[in-house]
Formats: sequence, structure tokens, C-alpha cells
Amino acid sequence: MKLNKTQTILIGFAFLAISAFWQMYDNVIPLILTNTFKMRDSFQGIIMSLDNVLALFLLPVFGTLSDKTHTKIGKRMPFILAGTAAASVLAIIIPLIDNSYATAATTSKFVMFVVFLGLLLIAMGTYRSPAVALMPDLTPKAYRSQGNAIINLMGALGAIFILIVSAVLYSDSKVAGLAHVNYMPLFGIVVGIMVISVIVLFCTINENKILATLPKEEDDIAIERKSTGNESGSVFKTMPKAMRRSFFGILFSVAFWYMGYNAVTSSFTKFAQKEWGMELGSASMCLTIATAVAVLSYIPVGFISSKIGRKKSILGGVLILCGSFAGLFVCSLLLDSFIAPMYIFLALIGFSWAAINVNSLPMVVEMATEDEIGKFTGYYYSFSMAAQVATPILSNLLLDFVSYKTLFIYAALFVFFSFLTMLLVQHGDNKPNPLDVLEQDIDL
Repeated sequence: MKLNKTQTILIGFAFLAISAFWQMYDNVIPLILTNTFKMRDSFQGIIMSLDNVLALFLLPVFGTLSDKTHTKIGKRMPFILAGTAAASVLAIIIPLIDNSYATAATTSKFVMFVVFLGLLLIAMGTYRSPAVALMPDLTPKAYRSQGNAIINLMGALGAIFILIVSAVLYSDSKVAGLAHVNYMPLFGIVVGIMVISVIVLFCTINENKILATLPKEEDDIAIERKSTGNESGSVFKTMPKAMRRSFFGILFSVAFWYMGYNAVTSSFTKFAQKEWGMELGSASMCLTIATAVAVLSYIPVGFISSKIGRKKSILGGVLILCGSFAGLFVCSLLLDSFIAPMYIFLALIGFSWAAINVNSLPMVVEMATEDEIGKFTGYYYSFSMAAQVATPILSNLLLDFVSYKTLFIYAALFVFFSFLTMLLVQHGDNKPNPLDVLEQDIDL
């Protein structure tokens, strides 16, 4: 038995489209709020947290619903198709309202912008958990870290493509001096990626057929949880005490490192503009470096994780991420412009984030029974989204009322907290059989 890499790449098209959308969203929406609607940073934090507030409730609900769904096209596919269709239509409306408001500002247009943005975020929230659960559904347990490496690689490719497109379409020379920037071309490209990706996924992945070919694995987690004597009730009651401690340890770690990382990704473009005098194109190129290194790191990190374990890989990644944010904080104190050596910190951020992302979701779903994968994927995203609800508000308050220079030290501190909670985790660190690893290594 070995990882089916071609199949995993095709499954990854769903995550590629999702990542492309969120990269564009994090880069462009803050600029629209700042430059078109003239919104203060503290109020921007509230708007930027809307997606995470909605996801906090939507992701567990739709993850659980997809667990219980059985159709001719599978459990997850109906949610992916419907969610992508709705999001594609709504995404085109956002730049239309932005352009209209810039031409003639009215309160009603601002209200429309917020309403349609909310509907777009709801549409995205309906299928994220089902899309992410598709990989562990169709991948043997022993290979979920390697499978997640490929999935994250696909997501990173989607994000880096959008960063490059942004850098080309909105370079400093093209937008300098413009009273208003038209983001319709970028939104159109993202919608095209979403539509093409879901078509590829639907035409190549037959959930029911693939599930029927997978070998039946002994569900050790179900056996361990039955040993508690609480076979009914919430999943938390069915977990032994040690497993429950590990479960919440990894979930709080997820929350803390997202508190740090998302604070930077959601504010980097405006930080770079204010502190270093960079426009969207130049700032996007900085993010491209971090994302490119992540792309190059996902497969090696998946291999390393199979050798040293998921927990050690995450702990190492957390320490590197914390140190990189601390290094950029020192640079922001000493320098008033971006210099080339800072790319080293950005590259380390990309590598460390890959080490964390490859292993964190597999550790969570490793504690789920086979019919709970969507639900546990929802729990994972509930904690990550809860962090991303709080962190734009907290970090933007600091930006607004203290200094933009607080951004990187804020991120470093929360990432360090995740290191402490990760030390509590003793479950979910599954390794492949050595013979299976050898077989996979040769195939690579």
C-alpha cells in the first residue's frame, strides 16, 4: 500500500481554488476598506473578522452534514459544487460595488458591499470543511501527512499564482497616482480558477468508487474511545482523559499560531504600504517569496514528518516561525524601508508554516473515527477561525492606537504560546510502517 499521489493532486484542486480566493481576499479587501471606504483600522478589524465569525459556526455544521450525506456523487462533492457556484457569482459583485462607490459614494452602496461580502463568505463557508475532509476520506491513515503535504502544495500554488498576478496587474508603476484602483480583473481571474478547479475535481474524483477500493483499516481510535465506557454522547465524553488533553492541546495550538500568522497575512499589505512605502505589487512579491518557499517545502516536510513524527515537526516549525516574526519586528524598529536580507525571514516563515500545516490537520483527524472526519475537520477550523475572528480586531486595535510596529511582536508572542500548548499533545502522532515508508520513498 502506498500514497496515490496523482489522485491526491486532483483532490487538491479544491484547496487550490479555496487558497486562491483567500489570498486575494486578504490582500485586496483591506485595501478596498482603506482606500475606497476610508475606514479606520479598528473598524476594518471587525469587517475582516466576519469571514471567521461565520466560519466558526458554518464549518463544523457543514462538516458534520457532509459526514451524514450519501449521494451518487459522494458525501463531499454536493457541497463543493453548490458552494463554488454560489461563491463565483457573488465574488464578481464585490468589485462592481467597489467601483460604483468610488464613482459616487452613498450609504446604500456601502451597506450593499457589506451584505454581499457577507453572502460571499457564507458561500465559501458551506464547502470548506467538506473540501478539506475529502483527502483524509480517500487516504489511508498512515499517509495523511504526506497527503496533506500535497494538498497544501496545491493550495500554495493557488495562492502564489494570485500573488504573481497581483504583482503584475497592480505594480507600483501601474497604480501610482490613481484615484481608484479597479480590482475587477483580479476577481475575475480568481473566479475562473475556482470554476476550472471544481470542474477538474468533479470529472476526475469519484468518491464512492475510490472509497470502495480502499482497504478496511482497524479503527483503533474507536476501540480506545469505547474503553471509556461512554459510547454515547458528545465525542469529548467518549475520549479517554489523556486523549482529550491531547485533542484540546492541538486545537488550542492551532488557535494560537493562527492568532500570530493571520495577524500578519491580513495586515501585511497595509503595513508594507505605511511603514516601508510599498504598493500592492511590491508587497505581494514579498508574500510570494514566503509562499514559494512553502511550495518547495511541503513535500520534503511530509517526508521528514514520516521519519521524525508529526509533533516534532510542528514544534520545530513553531520555533522557526516565532523567531522569524521576532526578526522582522527588530527590522521594523531599525529600518524605515524594506531591504533584501528581510527575504530570509520571509523564506523561513514559508518553511515553518509548511511544517506546521502539513501535520496539524492529520493530528486532529487521527483522533476521529472513520465516520467523524468531517466533524473533526470542522473542529479544527472552528479553532483556527475563532483565532482569526479575534486576531484582526486585536492586532488592528494595536495598529490603530499604539503603532504599526506592534504587528510582528504580536505575532511572535502568540506563536510562542502555541509551542507551550503543543507540548501537552501526546496523541495523533501516527507513523507509517517502515516497509511502507521504504516503498513510498522508492516510488518518489
